[in-house]
Order: sequence, then structure tokens, then C-alpha cells
Amino acid sequence: MSRALIIIGLVIALVGVAWPWLRRLGLGRLPGDIIIHRGGFTLYAPIGTSLALSLLVTLILWLRRR
Repeated sequence: MSRALIIIGLVIALVGVAWPWLRRLGLGRLPGDIIIHRGGFTLYAPIGTSLALSLLVTLILWLRRR
């Protein structure tokens, strides 16, 4: 269990470091992502990006098990 948590933490850190390059690919601006700007408040809900990444990870794990 601890090994899995360490790997998950490293993946999150890696995505955080790589985020400027990932934004150039269009992640974060997919259809379904909700961005609301009002005054000094911004709400960002990356629903489309979350679904796309979930499908990608699911596909990778499915192929790995085969």
C-alpha cells in the first residue's frame, strides 16, 4: 500500500511539473471544461479533461493487464 501511495504522489508531482507543456497540447481547454470569471473570482472545473485523462489511464491499465 505504501508503495502505491508513493507512486501516486510521484505521478501527481510529475504532472504538476509538466503542466506548462501539457497545456500546449490543449489539456485544460477541452469541450466540457467549465470556466467562470466573475469579478475577483474564477471557478475552473476541468470535467472534459478529467474524462479524457480517465479514459487514457483506463486504456493504459487495461492494455497492461493483457
